Amino acid sequence: MDIEQKQADLIEQFVKQASSLHGSALAPLVADATSHSSLFAFSEILSVPSVLQLGGTENSVYLDVLRLFAHGTWSDYKSNAGRLPQLVPEQVLKLKQLTVLTLAETNKVLPYDQLMQELDVMNVRELEDFLINECMYAGIVRGKLDQLRRCFEVQFAAGRDLRPGQLGSMIQTLSNWLATSDNLLISIQEKIKWADSMSELDKKHRKEVEDRVEDVKKSISLKADIDFRGHEEIYSEPGGVMDYEEDRSRPKRRRHPIG
Repeated sequence: MDIEQKQADLIEQFVKQASSLHGSALAPLVADATSHSSLFAFSEILSVPSVLQLGGTENSVYLDVLRLFAHGTWSDYKSNAGRLPQLVPEQVLKLKQLTVLTLAETNKVLPYDQLMQELDVMNVRELEDFLINECMYAGIVRGKLDQLRRCFEVQFAAGRDLRPGQLGSMIQTLSNWLATSDNLLISIQEKIKWADSMSELDKKHRKEVEDRVEDVKKSISLKADIDFRGHEEIYSEPGGVMDYEEDRSRPKRRRHPIG
């Protein structure tokens, strides 16, 4: 079973359980959901009516925990630890995994120094072990560890639950992308039309040149034929050239001495 299908099945399971529980009875379910090694999405559980009803009650802290795991990071927990339940090790691991996903949303190259600060990791070896064993092996990220540049190059990262107001921003981003794509398509179509017109002009010019070359060839051939015929007529006319034998048979005139 792939990770997406397994997560979908888990979400369905927890949603069904949450729908039948109320108040403090939801506390164990929240703990189980936020500790589960294969669950990284919580918006469906958050939308269950009985869970939403925790807000403003003495059990609202469990709703806050769910919201933390849906949208928050390890730094967010440290900033609000005084009013939240203490997390068990499985929850700490889960929240740090989710923190990596949040960082990967906006940057595909994550410096080691930033990761160590956000995850409370003391050294590079511990950080790389965490990224390999708890993130890449879990299937939530793929990437390359660059020890020379001291960074993690993200190739893939699973998406987190949308934060309040994030949907509108995503729609605007997609709308801008669509408008840019439309403009690019128009530009490409115009360039294709220009290339086609240039091709037609080139074909027309080539045809004109070929026609002119052919006309010149015909003109040269015609002139050569006329010159040849004229030369032939000169040598074929009677009396046109004196015959050498005829000239030899004539008696030569004798010169008389001058007295």
